Amino acid sequence: MTPSLRRRSLLLAASWLLAAAPALSRPMDEVRADGTLRVALYDDNAPFSARKDGKPTGIEVDLAQALADALKLKLDLRLVDAGENSDGDLRLALWRGDLAGSALSDVMLHVPADRIFAQRNEQIFTTRPYLQQRIALAWRKGATEDFETLGDVGETPIDVEGNSASDAMLLTANGGQLRKNLKHFKTFEEAAKAFLAGDAPILAGTRSEIEGALSASGTAKEGIGLTQVKLAGPIKTSWELCGAVKSDSRDLGYAIGDAMTAMIDNGTMKGIFAKHGVSYEPPAGY
Repeated sequence: MTPSLRRRSLLLAASWLLAAAPALSRPMDEVRADGTLRVALYDDNAPFSARKDGKPTGIEVDLAQALADALKLKLDLRLVDAGENSDGDLRLALWRGDLAGSALSDVMLHVPADRIFAQRNEQIFTTRPYLQQRIALAWRKGATEDFETLGDVGETPIDVEGNSASDAMLLTANGGQLRKNLKHFKTFEEAAKAFLAGDAPILAGTRSEIEGALSASGTAKEGIGLTQVKLAGPIKTSWELCGAVKSDSRDLGYAIGDAMTAMIDNGTMKGIFAKHGVSYEPPAGY
């Protein structure tokens, strides 16, 4: 290969790399200069974020808009598919991007607020938590008796999304005694529809998922009991959710955290959840 041809080949390869490189996540001054806040949310994650009639809807859709308004920015909302784990989702959304060179987001919501998780993902910085999430069991009154602990469930069937936190908890609870009770579904939405149609007397999920499903279906809450699960063991039955930004955009992360704290304090956060029929529980310390 001649020197001139080699140079042309190198220039062509560089142009391909530049074309494929995603727009970088940005610190606060660049976000303000652009006037737009890019927020990544999960698709098919009702009641937090999903599509209805082709339009994004849900608790975190409203929260993203409230954050943009608080920062006096326009909202650029992106709904992304969930991957195999949160680590990969953050990599695609915030700091590496995809093979198509899609623009990176400035912040992603619905991220677990966990110290070990944050240490493992040193490329990201997590904001202050904004929600305490809990596993719960819904049960149809009249179809099964009230219960306070998992030991009271007996042999009652349970509808549950497979490979979810609720499923993992129930598979290991009480030495695995509830395995035979479980009726697995591909998604929580399918499990909830089956429960509401009269399938199993008990539905497992997070409290937010269950309340969101009841609200969306118009089911009267008077006929449904709800028990929050407390269980000692390796599986968490409660955790906090937060936002995440790229590690060199910490000033943006602090600004988002401050805005979320203000929304918790002034009742805006509670109002957003109530709009979707879901009760709000602030994280520890609020």
